[in-house]
Amino acid sequence: MRPGGSHLTRVAAVDCGTNSIRLLIADVNRDELIDVHRELRIVRLGQGVDGSGRLAPEAIARTETALEDYADLVRHHGADAVRMVATSATRDAANRDEFVGMVTSVLGVAPEVISGEDEAALSFAGRCTACRTSPVGSLLLTLVAVPPNWSRARPTGSLRCKCTAWTSAASG
Repeated sequence: MRPGGSHLTRVAAVDCGTNSIRLLIADVNRDELIDVHRELRIVRLGQGVDGSGRLAPEAIARTETALEDYADLVRHHGADAVRMVATSATRDAANRDEFVGMVTSVLGVAPEVISGEDEAALSFAGRCTACRTSPVGSLLLTLVAVPPNWSRARPTGSLRCKCTAWTSAASG
């Protein structure tokens, strides 16, 4: 039972990307998430992975420090379940097993190293949720222009893409 006597499930989600790591602790009430705590840290886990094919020791150490703090927050807020996903940099690293072991030791759960397709689907779902909760309404439009010889298997973490143009406009 949570504050107010409701029967909510408290969950924690960690998203570890190439550049940042995010924590969300929320109460689940049917189809609604009620934020308890949100945090983002820049850890640059993907530092040098394109050149070396490995996660750099200092990048793993930065991520471990953030995860130690996140684990404390998860315990403090009493999350009933924890899920962590790791994306492009972890997926591509030769030493990803070392990283997975560290995460399991610190957080108590193994990260799910998700595919590029799953990463895209989760990102899109998150954006759609943000659009539904916006008080002024939103329009989500993503255009990506890539060379014709690009395949879906190319590494596409956010730090690996080169943005040549960006625009943002209010809708309504």
